[in-house]
Amino acid sequence: MAAGIALGAFAPGFAKQLSPLSNIFLRLIKSIIAPLLFGTLVAGIAGSGSVKAMGRIGAKAILYFEIVTTIALILGLAAVNITRPGEGMNLQKTAEEAVVAAKPPSLGAILEHTFPSSIFDAMAKGEVLQMVVFFFLIGAACAAIGDKAAPLVSFAESLAEVMFRYTKYVMYLAPIGVGAAIAVTVGGKGFGVLFGLGKLILTMYVAQVIFVVGVLGAVMAIARIPVRRFYAAAKEPFLIAFSTASSEAALPIALRNMERFGVPKHIVGFVLPTGYSFNLDGTTLYLSLASVFVAQAAGIDMSIGQQVIMMLTLMLTSKGVAGVPRAALVILAGTLASFQLPMEGAAVLLGIDALMDMARTSVNVLGNCLATVVVARWEGVELTPTE
Repeated sequence: MAAGIALGAFAPGFAKQLSPLSNIFLRLIKSIIAPLLFGTLVAGIAGSGSVKAMGRIGAKAILYFEIVTTIALILGLAAVNITRPGEGMNLQKTAEEAVVAAKPPSLGAILEHTFPSSIFDAMAKGEVLQMVVFFFLIGAACAAIGDKAAPLVSFAESLAEVMFRYTKYVMYLAPIGVGAAIAVTVGGKGFGVLFGLGKLILTMYVAQVIFVVGVLGAVMAIARIPVRRFYAAAKEPFLIAFSTASSEAALPIALRNMERFGVPKHIVGFVLPTGYSFNLDGTTLYLSLASVFVAQAAGIDMSIGQQVIMMLTLMLTSKGVAGVPRAALVILAGTLASFQLPMEGAAVLLGIDALMDMARTSVNVLGNCLATVVVARWEGVELTPTE
């Protein structure tokens, strides 16, 4: 980021020519969407067992996930509408994007477009929402069939692991992509754009703090969770997630610490991994904030109704976000395309995504640690610490 800012400031002509580097990185991220969604969603849903096996714990966990992530989305929308960090940036659609009609889709059209006529066509066009619906149904069918679906579930699990590693390889290019993106931004738009981005970063961090203190704090009070003991148990996975920007890196320690906190193993083993796909509080807050930020930066005035429709879309598409660095960019790119917002917004956000990712990922991990404790308390567990 520092090198990109310096290059854009002192050699703007050269910096403007670096856009292919950031575009290559974005294209590689897009290539992850379909296989990663298939692997994580099918394996996650089918791996949880049948609906009967999930039972009461599964129903309570999913209900809690949806309530908390919805609050996170609403908080993100409220924050971005109050501070309006994207105003005055003047992002433009590319010639290819400008061909698409600017008329916003109706609710009926979005509902119809949600269901794919061909999954291969959906994958080729990067239709994230259609893929999510299809893979959800595949996962549910695998769970219902049971052992006969074992080969497909095993393949999905293997594919998910392969795509995690593939994503890791792509992220080796992140410094180049980040540097090029911020260099192009500063070189083409000047230092003025950094004020807008700085305002966005501040808005996002303040919103995340409000969510942790106000929302998660209220949940802890309602569930009568010992704050000091929970802080001691969640601190280590939280810091690992913050420093690596990867919730996957924090998962083993989070599992261990929550068991030691007193959450039964079967609850931790189900709720925590499931939350990695269904309870991404920090990411959902960021996605709602970032999507409206791009609309503001492009001078597109989205009505409250359109923002609600976008929020409902994000509630579904955010379920497929992997627990690896920069994975939210995949979902953001798909959302921008679905709502005909300029993809340049994703490139601009790429330049500051490292700072954003640290906050949202650590909040994701904290939220999932708390979810295991809440479900345990809901089940009447006394939370006796173990060694």
